[in-house]
Amino acid sequence: MNNHASILKSSFDSIPVTNPFDGAQVGTVSNIPPEAAQALIDTAKDGAQICRKLSRYERARILETCALAIERDRDAFADLIVAEAGKTIRQAKKEVSRCVNTLKLSADEARRNGGEVIPFDAYAGSEQRQGWFTREPLGIIVAITPYNDPLNLVAHKLGPAIAGGNSVILKPSELTPLSAIKLVDYLLLAGLPTEVVTIATGSGALGQVLVSSRDVRMVSFTGGFVTGEKIAKAAGLKKLAMDLGGNAPVIVLNDCELDDAVESCVSGAFWAAGQNCIGAQRILIQSSVYESFKARFVELAGSLKVGNPALADTDVGPMITAQSAERTKRIVDDAIERGAKLLCGNTLEASVYSPTVLEDVSFDCDLWKYEIFSPVVILQKIETLDQALELSNSPEYSLHAGIFTNDLRAALKAADQLEAAGVMINDSSDYRFDAMPFGGFKYGSLGREGVRFAYEEMTQTKVVCIRRLDH
Repeated sequence: MNNHASILKSSFDSIPVTNPFDGAQVGTVSNIPPEAAQALIDTAKDGAQICRKLSRYERARILETCALAIERDRDAFADLIVAEAGKTIRQAKKEVSRCVNTLKLSADEARRNGGEVIPFDAYAGSEQRQGWFTREPLGIIVAITPYNDPLNLVAHKLGPAIAGGNSVILKPSELTPLSAIKLVDYLLLAGLPTEVVTIATGSGALGQVLVSSRDVRMVSFTGGFVTGEKIAKAAGLKKLAMDLGGNAPVIVLNDCELDDAVESCVSGAFWAAGQNCIGAQRILIQSSVYESFKARFVELAGSLKVGNPALADTDVGPMITAQSAERTKRIVDDAIERGAKLLCGNTLEASVYSPTVLEDVSFDCDLWKYEIFSPVVILQKIETLDQALELSNSPEYSLHAGIFTNDLRAALKAADQLEAAGVMINDSSDYRFDAMPFGGFKYGSLGREGVRFAYEEMTQTKVVCIRRLDH
């Protein structure tokens, strides 16, 4: 077995891939067992040698050709995302556009980020030396991706890895592997050698064997804390990059453009049915505008059309599974039993959970402390910016935060004091541009994505120094 196609055609059990909205089967993939991991690693070893020998021009050409082909076939990719992930068709089309951008940015890194000249003669004792450093591939990278962005988050790992000359063992979520496989197929059609990306579809046990291999030089993981800790324990001495989720706060001060803040926060809270690691979960609103914000927010949240993600006018589709939706309702019901007030939502029909808004949630409640990854948002009244900052920073992990204000001093104070990897001013926490650095803050923060930054994580420097003998 020398490439991903031969692995997929092997006589393993299959994993069904189902539509989250109606349960219809949309495909199957091989359930590769842990004992087959070495075959995947052996293929990736060959791939690492092949990819490092590709010129930067050729890596960039492959990535850009793939991007243009996906752009051409964007409707087919969007339909597949809707079918396996349950994103609405509008959201799926946006994800495809972002994937195209991610691959083009990766092509740019392959061309431009090859190293730098080092000014050795700027330092006493090194006047007779000159040289440079290059960026070299690490080797084999294991990439483990989640279900919520089944195309673009795969591109965020494959694009920079290929640009840097690495091979990749890609383990997509078993819930949404089809978009990842389609992306790899398009890379192959663009001219990528088959050994460079090997797809590993299977259980967590397969992943554990892969990440623990001494042949693997880096693990790039996007997912939950529990799985992240298991990977870190199994990985040993290798590079780790992990995006482990957040619990995003958004601060709304009384001098902001209120209607804009409401619309941005509704989008930020309920995009992708709340299955968004930078989605707004806790909205902290200054008391003088609290009631006005609440009334407008609840009205707009309640007007969102919920249901079939394939329909163009649907705003909120299903969660990834009925079990995920049921878990969400249990968490919300627990918060209500502890004193939270339900303002709208908390209805469940199979995998479709309605946009839900609460207030008066206890700070000791799981819903306040942890990421819910669901279409649920908390409204919290605050008096001062200092109080909002303290509450915003209370969880032990974070990704993004946001603040709405027309006061430049307040905005800059928040930017300085919010414990987050990204602070969005007059934007919801869920804004992300694929070229910016992206990753966790505080507990569990390991590495950065964003194409340039992932590329640099996925390469290593080599210094070349020449001592001149002519003086």
